Amino acid sequence: MPYQVPEPKLFACTQSTALGEKIAESYGANLGSVHFSRYSDGEFQPSFEESIRGARIFIIGSTHPGPEHLMEMLLMLDAAKRASARHITAVMPYFGWARQDRKDKPRVPIAAKLVAKMLETAGATRIITMDLHADQIQGFFEKPVDHLFASTLFLPYLRELNLDNLCVASPDMGGSKRAYAYSKALESHVVICYKQRAKANVISHMELIGDVQGKNVVLVDDLVDTAGTLTKAADLMMDRGALSVRAITTHGLLSGDAYEKIQSSKLTELIITDSIPSQRASDKVKVLSCSHLFADVMHRVHHNTSISSKFLM
Repeated sequence: MPYQVPEPKLFACTQSTALGEKIAESYGANLGSVHFSRYSDGEFQPSFEESIRGARIFIIGSTHPGPEHLMEMLLMLDAAKRASARHITAVMPYFGWARQDRKDKPRVPIAAKLVAKMLETAGATRIITMDLHADQIQGFFEKPVDHLFASTLFLPYLRELNLDNLCVASPDMGGSKRAYAYSKALESHVVICYKQRAKANVISHMELIGDVQGKNVVLVDDLVDTAGTLTKAADLMMDRGALSVRAITTHGLLSGDAYEKIQSSKLTELIITDSIPSQRASDKVKVLSCSHLFADVMHRVHHNTSISSKFLM
């Protein structure tokens, strides 16, 4: 008889249980059982409630703020390693702390590098993530990293809108590469926003490089936090004659008064994925699920087939 590859076991951290259930359903499996013991001082301990000895396991969990989400992933990886799992893949739809990927001033950490080392030390033998804040973060790992692009979700949605005079925009200089990739796929023009910050999350000045007169603009970015940049850019473009401005951002952090800013801005809509659980509903925020994307890639990884098509814009 031919050798049958044992099916993997899927588990989810508490912050990503809803997404984990969607991924498991798309994969055609059930989420494994994990019990969390919690102490009165806030300390917690995960425990796998089934044998994982010799198995390939996928642990699903985004590491968005706060720090307990990262700690939960680390503890589950360590528990799986000590329970003799054969392959341990950390499935991190959102890789947190990625904005600290370099020293941009003296005496600051490179948190993304530190997180990469902690994940490997805890027991991760592979990482699957989506739209890292900076591509070079993959180089912080010594283990394989599958870096997926949410463009495989966003591009079909944009094409279905069938917008005339489409123009792709980047809200800052750092996102120009992403904007050009989308514009190539959509065969559209590109404009860039140039911004200066007074401090983190505070924009002192923004200028537009390019013409948006009579265009339907799509702003593309990897994440939206306070929504200050996106809403300011949308208002600026509408003032410069754009017909409409919508934004697509992979990770919807949406902290502080982000929802209020979006609601009162000139944005037509904001399209995000469910890599991070939505805090609240809004008629201007549309959520596309990334569960099918991750389930497909996990299946391909387990059966050792190519996933290169998921890396393409």
